Amino acid sequence: METLKEQSIPYRRMHNLHIAGERMDQGEQVVQQLGALQAQDYHQALWAIGMRTLSSTVADIEQIIEDRRIVLTWTMRGTIHFVHPENVRWMLKYLASRLLAQDGRRLQQLELNQEIIERCRRIIYDTLQGNRRISRPHLMQLLEENGVHTKNQRGYHILWYLAQSGHICLGPREGKQQTFVLLEEWVPAAKELEKSEALALLAERYFTSHGPATVPDLAWWAGITLTDARQGVEAIRSRLVAEKINGQEYWTADKAPARVSHEEPSVYLLPGFDEYLLGYKDRSAVLSPAHAPHVVPGNNGVFMPTIVIDGQVSGIWKRTLKSKGIDIEFILFAPRKDREEHIIEAAGRYCRFMGLPLAATSFQLV
Repeated sequence: METLKEQSIPYRRMHNLHIAGERMDQGEQVVQQLGALQAQDYHQALWAIGMRTLSSTVADIEQIIEDRRIVLTWTMRGTIHFVHPENVRWMLKYLASRLLAQDGRRLQQLELNQEIIERCRRIIYDTLQGNRRISRPHLMQLLEENGVHTKNQRGYHILWYLAQSGHICLGPREGKQQTFVLLEEWVPAAKELEKSEALALLAERYFTSHGPATVPDLAWWAGITLTDARQGVEAIRSRLVAEKINGQEYWTADKAPARVSHEEPSVYLLPGFDEYLLGYKDRSAVLSPAHAPHVVPGNNGVFMPTIVIDGQVSGIWKRTLKSKGIDIEFILFAPRKDREEHIIEAAGRYCRFMGLPLAATSFQLV
């Protein structure tokens, strides 16, 4: 077993996650390589894919959603993710089903039961069959017209439940509104996997794209038990490299693109909820605990877009879309006058992705 240097973790993760180093030609390659990308903030998730490609624009990523080359649904941890079509069904079967099995109390709180859920499924199925799509507000209106109350998170939970049980998924946006489609019509049938095969594939995808990482990291990311995570690792142990730091075992796939221990100075503007943070239970290698409250204000589960300097989360950024272009505010954890030019260059790449000029920038400290 090799000994891993702590300072090499950020650089290797940036390469394996395709933030640094080689970028991909197509957005669907990014989604397939990373296994899944958290997407509860839709526009930030588009950038999470786009920044890992050579030259994709926001329109390019939205087109591959329209073309059904990536799928948006609640596959794991009860949260919306972008996933590759061939992985949707086995992820729902082995990852989402675990959350559904634990949902009884929430159903009671919302005065929902299986009879109501099934009734909603039939209403929605009858409306969507034939490759139709419907926006969320119209879907809520449809349920209300059929006597199903949707206020106070009730409607959202019905959609969440039906998506995780494999009946519906999110389609392309209509303006600013999400649409829903029938999963069976939207996503082609794919090869079915046994649970052991699914856990092995999950572990291989994770450690190839997120390594160096630990078994608890994998379990947290996928929303599975430590036992299942260990089973996945054991199934592919011959294709993994184990390393230790401070007595903790880290894993990386032997085919992972990066074995770097250091890198030239670099600056990246990462989206909120990016895998560089969200992909791990322990984020201390790239984010100082002292700065975590600025990235997740109020510890409310909402992750701000981050500025990463030389592998470390060094600040957050906020955008304002205007008719003349994009204004971006950079909020740093410590003065970095020496890197401000590079931060602005990174902002320029984001603006090119958005197809708008960088209009104004400002720097401040937290």
